[in-house]
Amino acid sequence: MSRVSPYRRRTLLLAAALALGTSFTAQADNWPSKPIKLVVPYPPGGAADTVGRIFAEKLSESLKQSVVVDNRPGAGTAIAAEYVAKSAADGYTLSLVPTGQLTILPHLAKEPRFDPFTSFTPISQLAYTSVVIAASPELPVTNLKEAVALAKTKPGRLSYSSSGSATIIHLAGEYFASVAGIELLHVPFKGSAPAVTALLGNEVNLAFDTLTILAPQIKAGKIKGLAIAARERSPLLPNVPTVIEAGYADFEVPSWFGLVAPAGTPKEIVQKLNAEITAIAKQPATREKLAAQGLEPWPSTPEQLADHAKYGQIVKKARITFD
Repeated sequence: MSRVSPYRRRTLLLAAALALGTSFTAQADNWPSKPIKLVVPYPPGGAADTVGRIFAEKLSESLKQSVVVDNRPGAGTAIAAEYVAKSAADGYTLSLVPTGQLTILPHLAKEPRFDPFTSFTPISQLAYTSVVIAASPELPVTNLKEAVALAKTKPGRLSYSSSGSATIIHLAGEYFASVAGIELLHVPFKGSAPAVTALLGNEVNLAFDTLTILAPQIKAGKIKGLAIAARERSPLLPNVPTVIEAGYADFEVPSWFGLVAPAGTPKEIVQKLNAEITAIAKQPATREKLAAQGLEPWPSTPEQLADHAKYGQIVKKARITFD
């Protein structure tokens, strides 16, 4: 068998690399030529699903190609994350990522089946909202201070619902309990809809969830709005004070959503998607749809979305774990 000379080998490798690069460029130039899947790691009805569907609709219009939402809930967003991490890096599988997927899971998974830092190509932030603390109709409290006082008389007996373990909502609940010096019983659900249903039915005493989810129920008088974990009150709930107003300085828990693709997605596709997201976020119609749900557009560069390691200390302090 004849041997290939080092020079010939280098020439063949260079040719292959150039061909591969040309292939990726052609793929990016023709993208999108078929429907795109947008994976959402929660069931329909929550803030993540709302954001996903608003941007999917707008991307369908601007890209002239269908963008279909695919809900894959469970395991603190890990099920959707693993699916996307193992998908082809061709621009036809995208994923909405909530705060927890990039900021909490990296600090929890002992044997992750994906790497939150290297398994994805960041594209842009999309929108953000704030976390709200609410009480069930039958809980004998009218504000956050009364809820804390009651919790101190019943250590570990007052329960709160969340949209799932290891989510930003879970973190908010445990973080507040730590700051307030109380013990709460965490009751995780697979998404916001069942978590709020449990609160409405007095199955749990409290709920931590987004403004998007809780504002309609609070405005309708079905549950009690105790506080919002933001710097300022929300126009949607002007009578609900901030946690800071209740005496807990600097307590702020924003819940944001971003867009990623599998690692290795061609940069031309990433740049095109980033430009489309930025343009969509500036549209008055987009801002109005988001504002009606207690959300604000928050586009960014891919690099800004990639800067997501700051929650590690909060996770440790609040003792966040998978239930």
